Amino acid sequence: MSKNEAIASFLKRQAGKAQETAGYFADPKLKEECGIFGIIGCEDAGAKIALGLHALQHRGQEAAGIVTFDGDRFYSDKRMGLVADNFSDAKVLNRLKGGSGIGHTRYSTTGETVLRNVQPFFADLDRGGIALAHNGNLTNARSLRKELIRKGCIFQTTSDSEHFVQLAALSRGMSMVDKVIDSLHDVEGAYALCILTQNALIGARDPVGIRPLVLGRLGNAPVLASETCAFDLIGATYERDIHPGEVVVCYADGRVESRQVFSKPDQPRPCLFEMIYFARPNSFIDGKSVYQLRKQLGKQLAKEAPCDADMVSPIPDSGVAAAIGYAQATGLPYEMALIRGHYVGRTFIQPAQSIREAGVKRKHSANAGAIKGKSVVLVDDSLVRGTTSRAIIAMLRKAGAREVHLRIACPPIQHPDYYGIDTPSREELLAATRNTEEMRDILEADSLSFLSLDGMYEAFGKGPRQKDAPAFTDHCFTGDYPTPLTDRDRQSSIAKIEQLSLLAESS
Repeated sequence: MSKNEAIASFLKRQAGKAQETAGYFADPKLKEECGIFGIIGCEDAGAKIALGLHALQHRGQEAAGIVTFDGDRFYSDKRMGLVADNFSDAKVLNRLKGGSGIGHTRYSTTGETVLRNVQPFFADLDRGGIALAHNGNLTNARSLRKELIRKGCIFQTTSDSEHFVQLAALSRGMSMVDKVIDSLHDVEGAYALCILTQNALIGARDPVGIRPLVLGRLGNAPVLASETCAFDLIGATYERDIHPGEVVVCYADGRVESRQVFSKPDQPRPCLFEMIYFARPNSFIDGKSVYQLRKQLGKQLAKEAPCDADMVSPIPDSGVAAAIGYAQATGLPYEMALIRGHYVGRTFIQPAQSIREAGVKRKHSANAGAIKGKSVVLVDDSLVRGTTSRAIIAMLRKAGAREVHLRIACPPIQHPDYYGIDTPSREELLAATRNTEEMRDILEADSLSFLSLDGMYEAFGKGPRQKDAPAFTDHCFTGDYPTPLTDRDRQSSIAKIEQLSLLAESS
């Protein structure tokens, strides 16, 4: 069996277990961003990228794509659905020839869910071919798109990620690296990029470091990825995080050149939700274990919101690490009040509340033998709409729980995200217009407590929060956005003008 056949066989087996991650689509919690992966200077790059993307599947499950280069031409394969469903055939991997390439697994926050929006994007420029994979979201995408169209650009997708390719095409830079760097100066918002050219793999991270990007090696071959868990599956070693505002240029001979395109911020601001929710527990962020960080959240929560109860249980799987930390800090037994069904079938995000609640019942079942007559502390990582939590609390009561106390290992989410996380509108966020007691009443919990903002910073070793120089991008809790929001502000201005016009007409 060839290496590609062995990798294809592994991914095919994983496709049979794909329902475990597909269950995310029935869950009204926060939705993923995207995962990116790149490698240069190895054998069978396509197969290694498929494995790397499989490790990043939790970051996006709508579609996946791979582009490789063999020294002569580029090869591309982009498909809707999961990595293991689409790249588990040795014939598919064998068509992705070459020793360098990039890949992308997608959850859309801008653009339709159609094949033309699936990355990596490819274009032929005057300095050769370029393929690009982007994690993040641009906050000036609409304004910039109009400007680029006026300049004669013809967009092939509705994704904001294509802006980088269009800007690079317009650049007068002498090298492909110069063209890529030029494109970065016109965008606002969050981005981590993997870019493949005919002779290099380029990585770039936004000026304040909102979205993650890490550098590793497989033997002598440089590897880039959204998270370190992607290195584990292919046997690569982690070297370091890409700095905010940095561009790295990796070559097939193993060289890695660094260019600090934007001045290093006095205080980088990585997105808190990477540590709270999105990153896999076995990943490392800035050299720290995500699993251990989440346990610290639970321990801090126990200090701030202890509870006289019989047991502690997570809402699996997102609340597991925090619940372990809470139980360790309080001395309460750690039990599983809920059993998660990992084979719920292939579903998609459902708009109707009744359908979402049915999805919760398919995904979680009450463990009556553990909770009957007991007072339960239920721990989760976050609270968004409250749909899942309310249904679960009702489920536990029906199964015989005497009391259900909800503890959330982050502050109340009160503001939407514009950087690549699919948050609901502010009107749909349970905490946006309600205090804790009002939320407790809606959820029908016996008590409800959130981790404080300063407590969250303390748990991550950064607290208390410094108002003038916060250590994280924490806008979902504070409304403090680290970049301009050009499109939002412009839309608000237009809406105000229209409103004034209507008032003038009516008077």
